[in-house]
Amino acid sequence: MTASSFDEALKRVLVHEGGYANHPADPGGATNRGVTQRVYDGWRRRKGQKTRSVRSITATEVAAIYRQQYWDAVRADDMPPGVDYVVFDGAVNSGPAQAVKWLQRALGVVADGTVGAVTLAALEKHPDHDALIADMMSRRLAMLKGLRTWKTFGKGWSSRVANVLAHGQAAAMGSVGPDPVWTKQGAARAPVDDIAKPAVPIGGSAGAVAGGGGVAILIDEAKKAVEPLVGDGGWIDTVFAGLVTAGLVVAVGGVAYGIWASRRNKSVAAILGGEARADLRELAGAAA
Repeated sequence: MTASSFDEALKRVLVHEGGYANHPADPGGATNRGVTQRVYDGWRRRKGQKTRSVRSITATEVAAIYRQQYWDAVRADDMPPGVDYVVFDGAVNSGPAQAVKWLQRALGVVADGTVGAVTLAALEKHPDHDALIADMMSRRLAMLKGLRTWKTFGKGWSSRVANVLAHGQAAAMGSVGPDPVWTKQGAARAPVDDIAKPAVPIGGSAGAVAGGGGVAILIDEAKKAVEPLVGDGGWIDTVFAGLVTAGLVVAVGGVAYGIWASRRNKSVAAILGGEARADLRELAGAAA
């Protein structure tokens, strides 16, 4: 992609991030244009500059921080139109590693949170970026609904998800798309370590993702830590095998939950498999 892709994507992201905010329920604390005080302090220190209130952040600093810490971190320049923006926005809202994992899981490759040759090759071969974007946003919405702060920030997050879906698919199809809508609640971050069981049943694959919740993520992290030591025939192999089994149990449970939730809640349509994307569109209407 070109520099203009970043410029346009940044404009859309900043619509959702808004101005200065210091909401007591936001774990990020004081934030301005989506940049937290902690991130801003670190940025200025690395530049050899004195720290100051994030209220004083300049447009140039904002663009530089977003480019380096989010856009470049997910290698958005190597992604096709629409997908680059969707992954970028997810990185800003929930962290680069989490955004990349949504992409990797939608592509069916190992979800290690890092964009490499395998991920890019799978992305290049994917036949339908419109469906891919819907898949990613389904997974993102499922995680957000499981956060303890959903009751506080859910309206803003829902509006943001619906807008990002619309703009991402519009870019992938080469059209313009609607104007983004910003709501005050959307300024908060969505921390991965705040994952809990979803308060609202979610249908289809989104429900399966949410069904495992934080347990599945913890199992994945444990497997990654132990895997390099596997192969000596000792107790490490036994531990790894146990983690694999536990992961399968959680995954199967998540799928079963998704099927049950889908049948229970007919108004929530599965996004994967080419079915109607009524859930996200419904959210867009409700948030308007």
